[in-house]
Amino acid sequence: MSESAVSGVRGVSVAAAFAGMRSVAPVVFRAGCPDCRGRFELGAGALRLVLGASSRTTFYSFTCPECGAAVRKPAGERIVELLTGGGVRTLRLHTA
Repeated sequence: MSESAVSGVRGVSVAAAFAGMRSVAPVVFRAGCPDCRGRFELGAGALRLVLGASSRTTFYSFTCPECGAAVRKPAGERIVELLTGGGVRTLRLHTA
């Protein structure tokens, strides 16, 4: 490979191409606890999404940072889209 191909397209180096970019802020989701009524923000790593065969078996879950309760809430299509787009780990349930 030629040096110009390695350094970038049309003579632009990788360093120059990314010089103006800033770091991206992590995605944060707003959530609430039904037990303690706490309102807070959670990063993608604090949430889990489970995709079931139906809307009754599709939900997201997290542990309340204020009271420690395990929280499980239904996830409709829009919630699934937002959570997966935000990097939330997803478990797909297999149907028998």
